[in-house]
Amino acid sequence: MALKLSYFDIRGLAEPIRLLLVDKQVAFDDHRISRDQWAEIKPKMIFGQVPCLLSGDEEIVQSGAILRHLARVHGLNGSNETETTFIDMFFEGIRDLHNKYAQMIYGNYENGKEAYIKDTLPGELARLEKLFRTYKNGEHYVAGDKESYADYVLFEELDIHLILSPTALDGTPILKKFHERFAERPNIKAYLNKRAAVNPPVNGNGKQ
Repeated sequence: MALKLSYFDIRGLAEPIRLLLVDKQVAFDDHRISRDQWAEIKPKMIFGQVPCLLSGDEEIVQSGAILRHLARVHGLNGSNETETTFIDMFFEGIRDLHNKYAQMIYGNYENGKEAYIKDTLPGELARLEKLFRTYKNGEHYVAGDKESYADYVLFEELDIHLILSPTALDGTPILKKFHERFAERPNIKAYLNKRAAVNPPVNGNGKQ
């Protein structure tokens, strides 16, 4: 079934979805919306928001819903209820961090960046590292020895924070190793090289 992913021409909330699809070699139309096009498209969206995944005749919106849908389809949502719950919990923890990041990026970048890097980020990353290493004593993926949709979200979150601060992961060696290892997955690596040549903005306001 043909897939079409619509989002702005930035990384933003769609990038973990793109990473998942690319890594699993799922063909999709990467529909990049310009700001000029958005006024016409916005009223057609269910919640007036993107990303939107069109799967045949089915429209799926909200980034978390899209990720979990793809996870169920492609076996990336755990093998039992305990694993699925842990993956969802980890995802929500990443989303909490991203919300704080977004508040700083869009609301107080010039005056708040240094405080965010110094006072907020270390504690948030430490929580994720602690959670990462507790499940099945795993240090490979979020849920142990098999990848899940949360791995793509975690990788992108770590990646954008390394742009913000190149030393962001120095205090969380397990997360740092995860990021380095995940970037070497063949399909991910090829995508990252292609993306680097284009260098799309991370955020909609150009702050990153």
